[in-house]
Amino acid sequence: MPSAVPLVRVVRSGLVESVHAGHVAVCDARGRLLAALGDPHRIVFSRSSMKPLQAAVSLRRMGEELPLDLVAIMCASHNGEGEHVRAVRRLLRRGGVPVSALGCPSDLPALPSDAARARRPTRVAHGCSGKHAGMLVASARSGWDLASYLTPGHPLQRAVLRAVRLGTGFEHPVVGVDGCGAPVHGLPLSAMATLFARLSRPEHLGKEAAGAARAVEAMRAHPYLVAGRGRTDTLLMTQVSGVVSKVGAEALHCAAVLEEGIGVAVRIEDGGERACGPALIQVLADLGAVSAGDLERLSPVARRPVLGGGRPVGEVRAAFSLRRSGG
Repeated sequence: MPSAVPLVRVVRSGLVESVHAGHVAVCDARGRLLAALGDPHRIVFSRSSMKPLQAAVSLRRMGEELPLDLVAIMCASHNGEGEHVRAVRRLLRRGGVPVSALGCPSDLPALPSDAARARRPTRVAHGCSGKHAGMLVASARSGWDLASYLTPGHPLQRAVLRAVRLGTGFEHPVVGVDGCGAPVHGLPLSAMATLFARLSRPEHLGKEAAGAARAVEAMRAHPYLVAGRGRTDTLLMTQVSGVVSKVGAEALHCAAVLEEGIGVAVRIEDGGERACGPALIQVLADLGAVSAGDLERLSPVARRPVLGGGRPVGEVRAAFSLRRSGG
């Protein structure tokens, strides 16, 4: 099996101090591998990169068309900023579900300034609370038990698993437990790239994920709700038209180039999350989805500063070039 290849360098004062290796897969909606680095078939847990599909499944079970901002928070790995928390609370109220039903762990907001003002960790401040709120509202509307909504045997989670199989083209995903307590699915990196290609071509996703087009529309319309201040997903979707991106834990980062109908999945082998944003943006640039002007606007996350004495003395930057091999 191919080993990980160097993707990102950490440069301090002109010296390469660290190197992050990883894997890249680029696929179309038919599942064809268009470009790759390292091992494009490495099995990874999808983590939060699966949220657009999970949100799509929940939307189908709600029986109504939610406002786009509430759909966006269902897709989010948010900072727990006020805007995020208010959206989660509005979603729960719309479904008549109490905040106490959330099954994600309690957490402080991600930004130090917000965390300092918080009285205590809360479940609604957890970065996955929007996904959980969507699952709860979908379950309530379907008449399903709320207390067990995170168990793999729950009707909603069985529907998600069916959507994962069809959306990724991988029949036997490993089902584990995500950091937020929800089921998480392990599958090849190329399958995640295929899924994101299919988010731009939702006719490939099937009836369980009938809300996929709405999820993509919401992420494009409300990128701040998907992540927040200082986050790659928010800046990328704000600055670049025609791209939807979603980070996952352990340095997985996926994106869809909507007009071309192609999907990208990047995984940094050591889980170094500082490297996955620069790597993903470099892949998108090599595919022509990010222009030179876009790269300049994306520099805070594409070339992350390395600090010395509180000032920039280097940067975390991509160190590869991807060549498209077919399609």
